[in-house]
Amino acid sequence: MTTDGTEVALDHKVIQIPEGLEGERVDSALARLLGLSRTRASELVAEGHVTLDGQTPAKSDRVSYGSVLEASIPAPRRAVVVATEVEGMRLVFQDDDIVVVDKPVGVAAHPSVGWSGPTVLDHLAGVGIRISTSGAPERQGIVHRLDVGTSGLMAVAKSEHAYTVLKQAFRDRTVDKTYHALVQGHPDPHTGTIDAPIARHPKHDFKFTVKDGGRDSITHYDTLEAHRFASLLTIKLETGRTHQIRVHMSAIHHPCVGDLMYGADPTLAKRVDLDRQWLHAHKLGFIHPRTGEYVEFESTYPDDLVHALEIVRTIDDNPLPR
Repeated sequence: MTTDGTEVALDHKVIQIPEGLEGERVDSALARLLGLSRTRASELVAEGHVTLDGQTPAKSDRVSYGSVLEASIPAPRRAVVVATEVEGMRLVFQDDDIVVVDKPVGVAAHPSVGWSGPTVLDHLAGVGIRISTSGAPERQGIVHRLDVGTSGLMAVAKSEHAYTVLKQAFRDRTVDKTYHALVQGHPDPHTGTIDAPIARHPKHDFKFTVKDGGRDSITHYDTLEAHRFASLLTIKLETGRTHQIRVHMSAIHHPCVGDLMYGADPTLAKRVDLDRQWLHAHKLGFIHPRTGEYVEFESTYPDDLVHALEIVRTIDDNPLPR
C-alpha cells in the first residue's frame, strides 16, 4: 500500500485460456485459473485489474480457447474494527464469556472489504467490551452472523473457551435460532420444512439460490398470522447458510416482504414503507459455554417492522393499488 492509499500489484499473471474453459465467464475462469474466490475474481475484473486479449472485459463476458487473460493481483485489502458506538445497538446480556446484542438494520456483523458501514464489532470496541481473539482479525469472537438487512439477536464470544464451545454448538446444530418473517402470500402447507441445498447464484454476485450440489440447508416454518397479502411466520433454522431464509422462502414463491433481491413485490414493499426484508432474529437459545445451563434471549420487533406489519393487518379488506 502506498502513502496515498493506492494498492501495489504483488503479482502479474499472464495465462492462455485452456480448451476446458471455453465459454466460461471471465470472473469464473479467473477464479478457477488462479485459485481465487468468485467474489475476489469479480472484484478484480470490476476494478480494471484484468484484461482479455488486451481489452478490459466485463465480468460476464465469455472467454475463448486460446485467448490471453492478464491479471494484476493487488495487495489484499484489510478490513479493520473501528471503535465507535453504533446508534440503535442494544446490549441484551453479557458476562465474562459472552455478550448478546440486539442488532439494528444497516449494521454488519463484522468489518469486511467493500463494507464501509457500522458493525457489531465496532460497537463492542466502542463501548469498551473486550472479546475473544480467536478467529480472523476482522472477525474475532464472531460465532454466527446476521445479514446487514436483518435485525435481531446475535451472540459474540468474549472468552477463548466460549468461542470454541459456541462455534462447535453452531456446527452441531444445537443452537435454537428462531426468526420471524413476514412473507408474501400464504405458504401451503401453513406449517412445513424446506430441505433444499443452497449455493452461490451462477449469474449474480452476492446472491444465493437453491441448487443441486449446494450445501445442505434445512428451514422449518409455522404460520403465526395469515392476512390477505402476507403471512407472518415463525422460522427455525437447523443450518445457518448465508441468506438461507430469504433463499428458501423465495424458492417456494413466498419471498420476505420487501426483499427485492429475492423477488418480493415492489408495490407491496412501497405500500408498507419497507426498504429491507421483513426478517427479524427474534429468539436465540443455547447451552451456556461455562455454566452448562440453557440460556435464552428474546428481541421485540424494531419500529420499521412493527409499522409494516400494522399496515398489512389493516389492508386485509383494501386491495393494493395497481
